[in-house]
Amino acid sequence: MSKSSQFHDDRNPGHRLLRVGENIRHALSEILSREDLQDSALEGISITVTEVRCSPDLRNATVYVMPLGGVHEQDVVDGLNRCSKFLRGQLSRHVRMKYLPRLKFQADSSFGEADHIEKLLHSPRVARDLGPRDEEAEDD
Repeated sequence: MSKSSQFHDDRNPGHRLLRVGENIRHALSEILSREDLQDSALEGISITVTEVRCSPDLRNATVYVMPLGGVHEQDVVDGLNRCSKFLRGQLSRHVRMKYLPRLKFQADSSFGEADHIEKLLHSPRVARDLGPRDEEAEDD
């Protein structure tokens, strides 16, 4: 068993990977808010970087993003992937690392999942189960 795999796996990343991912997330958020990217899909769109997951060898990073309001989500992700080399160069000025990871952008689906769960919790079928019990059921 290799030394790195004995301390973490894909479901439970190590403390170092989490810290590096957070540093990259903060730096990318600042870069995206200040830089004018030369891509038509990214013009005038506010982008939120929700999470960065680094591979155990820190050579690759998956960046989860969400455009404000979720508008044109796939176009924004495609535009960011086209600009990934430029963003990696800008990132090298903000984060000190021996090797900067290659960036791969993906849409963050957790917002859609949260909306779906919220709708389920407020549906009449679930509200019926969460409501007060009938007195007949309590007498049994």
